[in-house]
Amino acid sequence: MPTHDADYHLRRSPPTIAVVGATGAVGTEFLRILAEREFPVGELRLFASPRSAGKTLTFDGHDIGVEALSENGFAGADLALFSAGSGTAREWAPVAVRRGAIVVDNSSAFRMNPAVPLVVPEINAAEIARHDGILAVPNCAAIIAITPLWPIHRRNRIRRMTLATYQAASGGGAAALAELVAATRAHLAGDLYAPRVLPHPYAFNLFSHNTPIDPATGYNEEETKVIAETRKILADPGIRIGVTCVRVPVQRAHSAAITIECARPIDPGEARALIAAAPGCRIVDDPAANHFPMPNEATGIDDILVGRIRRDLSDPSGHSLSLFVAGDQLRKGAALNAVQIAEHLLP
Repeated sequence: MPTHDADYHLRRSPPTIAVVGATGAVGTEFLRILAEREFPVGELRLFASPRSAGKTLTFDGHDIGVEALSENGFAGADLALFSAGSGTAREWAPVAVRRGAIVVDNSSAFRMNPAVPLVVPEINAAEIARHDGILAVPNCAAIIAITPLWPIHRRNRIRRMTLATYQAASGGGAAALAELVAATRAHLAGDLYAPRVLPHPYAFNLFSHNTPIDPATGYNEEETKVIAETRKILADPGIRIGVTCVRVPVQRAHSAAITIECARPIDPGEARALIAAAPGCRIVDDPAANHFPMPNEATGIDDILVGRIRRDLSDPSGHSLSLFVAGDQLRKGAALNAVQIAEHLLP
């Protein structure tokens, strides 16, 4: 059983915070966002793999040493932000909870556990109150795709959605980001570059998301995550979802082309107004200038950009719309969403 207070909040503020996976792409974004949002921090402890132990990171003007994970490292911690892979989360998140911390985990380890809330605060923040020590951050592509759809869904239920994602290197972590840069430099110099992190050449190329494919369905693991997690977040197991996930040569910020079918007819203007009024979304929809959401404009910001809002001409009933979105995978797709959850935990 968790040792935190019976109510769902952190025991104290400012809390002692442990960041697990602190040297990774999402881990360093945790530190940046905690500082930007002036999240109260009493003590900050940084953890990573043994090969990263001994490194130093800077937070709020102070250098903090990175340690290897240990049970004693969680002693007295109030909040543990995890971004270190599902295996590490399964092993160490229960340890952190036993030592009294509330865990917010970015991996897939606990997302589909019925006892663990899967939270996008703009959509289902009320779920945070039922945690038993662990809260899960959804898949980055799911967060970016469905946050703008939520204001439509709660007004006019989405019965079916089809989406294609265009996922940046940041989704593969710091190593994939480095490979994109190195491969691009080599390509421009006319040199050969053998992929080391990803299975295919990355520079000036795109390919199906590099997760295993289920032979029974033909869907890869990333696509299956988007389907299952969307249903859980929206609390709608009956929603029909088809998805194709593609890795593209963009450093950070995922994009998605989405078509939805609603229970009742829906007008593009109505959808635009609903999304514009929703937290975490920004309309970028200027047909005259051909200016719509782009990953370079979504990079480094908190809002998900939404545009190309139009009728789906393949559905003469008027129930369907198409749109295009872009959002920063490391921020709203991961670290920001986790910190937003943590903000709801503050006493």
